[in-house]
Amino acid sequence: MNETIKFICECCGQEHESWPALTYNSPNSYHNLSDQEKEDIAVIDSDFCVIKHPEHVLRFVRVVLFQKVNDHCEDLEYGFWVSLSEQSFKDYLENFDNENHETNYFGWLSNYISQYEFSGSIPTTVVTKSGNERPEIFPHKDFDHPFVKDYYNGITKEEAEKRIQQMLKN
Repeated sequence: MNETIKFICECCGQEHESWPALTYNSPNSYHNLSDQEKEDIAVIDSDFCVIKHPEHVLRFVRVVLFQKVNDHCEDLEYGFWVSLSEQSFKDYLENFDNENHETNYFGWLSNYISQYEFSGSIPTTVVTKSGNERPEIFPHKDFDHPFVKDYYNGITKEEAEKRIQQMLKN
């Protein structure tokens, strides 16, 4: 995790320490592979992951999500992975170095957040940005899941700090 950085908040004028981003080093599908499978069927770097199973290929890209914190001036940032279709993955890869590439893709959130129960994945809209920043994701508002509700309704500062502490322990 990054060290905290002190700054004067434009929102309230008070000094704050910025929170570290909650990042995942890989999508769950990669994390769950054996060491041998990682070597034989997977390729991963800081922005892309491909897993070539005999029956199908999984493609993932790294993204960010900003969780609104209702009683604080700063949002909680997540560094997630999402799966993309072959066509979307190919388009994103081909335009990765294009600073003017802006588009949307459909993606599935591919990390499990420990504060939530997951029986499947959450559908998201993946929004690329000019300037080669990592894409930002937006969970589909109509998807019934507590994480989606928290995304749109916000969480408390206490909950955000609890999540940071839990991530720092792992």
